[in-house]
Amino acid sequence: MSSEDLERYESEIELALYTEYRDVISMFSYVVETERRFYLANSVERISSPTDSFIEYKLSDCWVWDMYRKSRFLANVTVASTRGITVEELPSNDL
Repeated sequence: MSSEDLERYESEIELALYTEYRDVISMFSYVVETERRFYLANSVERISSPTDSFIEYKLSDCWVWDMYRKSRFLANVTVASTRGITVEELPSNDL
């Protein structure tokens, strides 16, 4: 496989991932970002205390942005970081 073929393959996978993201985002309430991953979730609970040297969250009913994963829907995920985790509530689609 040439480097051009590999780049084309990765571009196709990334486009398919973006299309899937666009299709599923309305099913979720939160966006959670770490330094390594991007998640959509319906439940986000902080499980570390403010005095811990790391931040830890438990996510439920999730979708993960990962182009190499066959199944991106996950029931439960625990994310931890020493650098920070961003949690944003998505706007309601009830407009």
